[in-house]
Amino acid sequence: MARWWNRRKYHDPEIAPDEIFLDASNAPDFNQGRLEGRLEKPLPRSSFVLLAAGLGGLFLILFIRSWNIQITHGADYVAQSAHNSLDIVPLFAARGIITDIHGVVLAENKESSDGTIERDYLIPSLSQVIGYVSYPKKDASGVYYETEEKGVSALEAKYNSILTGQNGQRLTETDAVGRVRSEGIVVPAKDGGTLQLSIDANLQKLFATAISSTATDHGFIAGAGVIMDVRTGAVRALVSYPSYDANVMSSGGPASTINAYNSNPGHPFLDHAVQGVYAPGSIVKPIVASGALTDGIITPTTTVDDPGFLSLPDPYHPGKTFIYKGWKALGTVDVRKAIAWSSDVFFYEVGGGFKSQKGLGIDRLDYWYRQFGLGSTTAIDLPEESAGMIPTPTWKQAVFKEPWYLGDTYFTAIGQYSVQVTPIQMVRAIAAVANGGTLFTPTLIAGQAPSSVAVAVDPAALQVVREGMRQGVTSALAQAINMPYLSVAAKTGTAQTGTKNQYDNSWVVGFFPYDHPQYAFSVVLERGPQGQGEQAVNVMQQLFDSLYAESSPYVGGTGVATSSATL
Repeated sequence: MARWWNRRKYHDPEIAPDEIFLDASNAPDFNQGRLEGRLEKPLPRSSFVLLAAGLGGLFLILFIRSWNIQITHGADYVAQSAHNSLDIVPLFAARGIITDIHGVVLAENKESSDGTIERDYLIPSLSQVIGYVSYPKKDASGVYYETEEKGVSALEAKYNSILTGQNGQRLTETDAVGRVRSEGIVVPAKDGGTLQLSIDANLQKLFATAISSTATDHGFIAGAGVIMDVRTGAVRALVSYPSYDANVMSSGGPASTINAYNSNPGHPFLDHAVQGVYAPGSIVKPIVASGALTDGIITPTTTVDDPGFLSLPDPYHPGKTFIYKGWKALGTVDVRKAIAWSSDVFFYEVGGGFKSQKGLGIDRLDYWYRQFGLGSTTAIDLPEESAGMIPTPTWKQAVFKEPWYLGDTYFTAIGQYSVQVTPIQMVRAIAAVANGGTLFTPTLIAGQAPSSVAVAVDPAALQVVREGMRQGVTSALAQAINMPYLSVAAKTGTAQTGTKNQYDNSWVVGFFPYDHPQYAFSVVLERGPQGQGEQAVNVMQQLFDSLYAESSPYVGGTGVATSSATL
């Protein structure tokens, strides 16, 4: 008898009669669509095993995932869910655009490659005027810890409150694995306001081209220029060369470009028009003449013999003389010719006196320079403006512990010694000569109310000075800008610099049109080779010719001055 554990399962081989005697002839009577007349075969046991294994595996995966979420990382997900379930994301407001006087865009916003919004400065030669910004900053995890776009320098900083909008907020709901479930704007962003400048972008572009090309071609390391409306003080162009690219400074790179700025001997970060100080040389002679005529030191018909030098006995060494050289023997000159031909001897005598010719003296020189705004800031809307300097006996005693000599007065009267001015000061002073004695505060914002003070000068004296400046263009040192299509009045100047006077600073100041003055200009080219002192006037020649080619209203044309510039 077989043991129970050794028994084999017994399968009954018997087949039921109804399964045996299926008559094939009866097959057509079955509904085969309902499987009638078919033998049924049970599912194999392996199918149930596979189904059970599949369901078991699925439940095992769900169990492991549940264990991972709830047990292994449960605390982390709880903390993350609690912290990130509701998150406030800043909505950055667009910074206000900056335009020129005609509405031409100078600074706007553009989307960068990574989707953020960046400032786009369209005219690099305006970088010292407009400035640049710093962008919002985030930490290593991508969270913003500084959400404002701030103006760093120049007008971007000065008018940051106008240009900066108000950031908004977006509320974002996320789940424990960082998926966004819902979001919505809680506080909408408010864009910044538009800032319109008095600058003319096209004039700025042409002026910058003229200054940079002349400086480069003739070996000057830097330069600057200003054009101002003599009727309001509105600045139409302000150039500082070399400049920097505000886009580079806002983005913080490339580092090689910023390093090149720092090593450039022309100092691109210095606004040469407002912060740069230079010995003016002969461009101060119209101011000295205005004061001398008003004070009655000279009349329009007073003449001086200019043999090319002035010789004075040395009071400390009998038999010896001091020689004060002029640049050329000009013969007999009156005040108009002295301005036109830049007679040093005439202004030595008018400034300090000589023989029977009484001089202004250093106190009155200081007074008249300051009446025309030299030696003090102009209050233009740009940072760190330089005041320049007018030397005086008190100053010399304090700095050098020395007394003041007559020769110091002579040199101060021709813009030498320690006289220092800025281009913005000089354009303001010459504008006052052109408009009859109103000293305007230079402005950079369109529509800004003019602000001015009256210069205590005789209007008739200014008329004589203007005539002398016109002669300088028609028949003397500034003939390069004796244009057939525009009447210009100007005064040139050269100041020697360097330890051995081996460099020249080249100046020109003036106004146009002569009969009905509308605009004053000043240009300086810094530290060029000796003998290049006349180059500043060529800047204005190039500018006037460029404007004439465009039929610009600035030179009497009918065209509309608009910007097509990228410089």
